[in-house]
Amino acid sequence: MKPLVDVRSLQRLAWELRLDALQMVFGAKSGHIGGSFSAAELITTLYFYRARLDPQNPGWEDRDRIFVSKGHCAPIYYAALSRLGFFPHEELASFRQLGSRLQGHPDRLKLPGVEMSSGPLGLGASAAVGCALGLRLSKSPSRVYCLLGDGEVQEGIVWEAAMCAAKYGLGNLTFVLDYNRYQLSGAVDNVMPLEPLEQKWRDFGFAVRRIDGHSIEQIMKALDSDNLDQPALILALTVKGKGVTFMESSSAWHGRVPSQEEMAVAEEEIQGHLDRITSVHDGRKTVSASRERS
Repeated sequence: MKPLVDVRSLQRLAWELRLDALQMVFGAKSGHIGGSFSAAELITTLYFYRARLDPQNPGWEDRDRIFVSKGHCAPIYYAALSRLGFFPHEELASFRQLGSRLQGHPDRLKLPGVEMSSGPLGLGASAAVGCALGLRLSKSPSRVYCLLGDGEVQEGIVWEAAMCAAKYGLGNLTFVLDYNRYQLSGAVDNVMPLEPLEQKWRDFGFAVRRIDGHSIEQIMKALDSDNLDQPALILALTVKGKGVTFMESSSAWHGRVPSQEEMAVAEEEIQGHLDRITSVHDGRKTVSASRERS
């Protein structure tokens, strides 16, 4: 049986993760804000609502696997892992420092909770397909989720993985596409257009769900729609730099670090969003890192 989930608490958590990510990048004077902010609600709902995980036992055999293929969103990824309890939250201050476990792109050999070292774009899709195949062969109840960026879907390896997933009817696999429409070099439509993207994934044999990638309720519903005989793609429409007005919908903030003045404005805006969310406290346990799926 699933625990009761307070949507407003998840909404608030997504903004808290954005604040963590912002402070990490500003402190390190390096990192990726835009793609971290666009993925905030997706990461939050995956980790704090849907996935079965145990931070005290990261290698738990029956855990769900989450592959963060767009490894440059490490700031929001690390923020989520720390708040789940995979490592101390205070360690976020070491982001991108010499000797830190929190490297610019995730390293599974250094940090608990990381399923795959990522950075080269597109590789997460193939790794997720291989993992889903292996889990099915072992009759595991675990599911596999893979977070993709739209720029990386320009990589041929992603479509090779998609063909393989469809061929083997991997109903235990869900790709989540952060479709914020901007990449390092500019607008995705200008660099290498992807449309008609939804139809392409359907033609490749996927069950496709198009959602607002900043709506916790829509993400929850999409993640709960398990398939039995075909892989799924959640096409999440998002905004790069979501939450800070001057960062939104701009490739300039793919990997830029804010100045002191910009940092003050960004913190104020994010805090404003937090202040507008009134969490509901009814004494129930609202999120769980590990649970039985009904």
